[in-house]
Amino acid sequence: MKQKVNGIQLNVRDQGQGEPALLFLHYWGGSSRTWELVIDRLKTDFRCVAYDQRGWGESDKPETGYTMQDLAEDAEGLIRSLGLSRYVLIGHSMGGKAAQLLASKQPDGLEALILVAPAPPTPINLTEAERTQRIQAYQQREAVEFLIPNVLTAVPLSAQIREQIIEDTLKGATPAKYAWPEKGLAEDISQAVRNVSVPTLVLGGENDRVEQIETLERELLPNIPTARMTIIRETGHLSPLEVPEKVASEIRAFLRG
Repeated sequence: MKQKVNGIQLNVRDQGQGEPALLFLHYWGGSSRTWELVIDRLKTDFRCVAYDQRGWGESDKPETGYTMQDLAEDAEGLIRSLGLSRYVLIGHSMGGKAAQLLASKQPDGLEALILVAPAPPTPINLTEAERTQRIQAYQQREAVEFLIPNVLTAVPLSAQIREQIIEDTLKGATPAKYAWPEKGLAEDISQAVRNVSVPTLVLGGENDRVEQIETLERELLPNIPTARMTIIRETGHLSPLEVPEKVASEIRAFLRG
C-alpha cells in the first residue's frame, strides 16, 4: 500500500498483529523486501511495518530530501500516518543511522531501538575517489554482482535473493544513490544520539566488511548510553538476508527480555 508522508508517497508493507509494532528501515541500496525473511519469522507475534525509503523501491523518487533528518522525518511521519502508539525502530546500515536520529528525539510511543549492522553516528569522510567508486558500484549490474560476495555478504545466497539485491540496488533513484556517500556518511549526529533513552540492541555481523565490529565498538556504543551489542556469527553486512533466522531470534529475545 501507499502512504502519503511529507509530500511524497511511500510504499509500505504492513503485516501481522501485536504490540509493540516493529518499524523496519532498510540499507542504502535495499527496499522493504530486505526485511521479508525476518518479518516472516516475527509477524505471528508483532505488527511488522517495512517501507521503501524515499528514492528506493516503489516509493516516490524526489530530486531532494535525502539527509538523515529527511529520512528520520519520513519514518516519524509514517508512524503518525499509521497511528502507531507503541513501536520499536529497527534500522539496518543507513536505515540504522536514520533510526538513531529519530530515537534521539525521544518520540512518543518509542519503546526500543534495534540497530542491525548500523552506520555509526560519527562522520565518515570519504575521499573524492572513494565517493566516486561507491556511486559507480551502484550503477551497473556487473558491479553489484561483484559487491555481493566480495563486500556485502559472508555466506552464499540463493539465486533469488541475489537477484533481489541487484534489482533493488539498480532501481534506486540517482539522487538517493549519490546522497549517502556524498552527505549521509559524513553527517555527525553523535551529540544528538546521546539523548537516546530507550533500550538499544546493536546486532553486529562477525564478518561484516562494511560496518566492522571494531568500528561499532569505537564509534557507536560510547555515544548511545543505553546500547549493548550482540555479535551474530558467520554473517556479513546483509545479515537480514544472510541469516534472517538469527536476526529474528535476537530481535524476539531482546523484546521479550
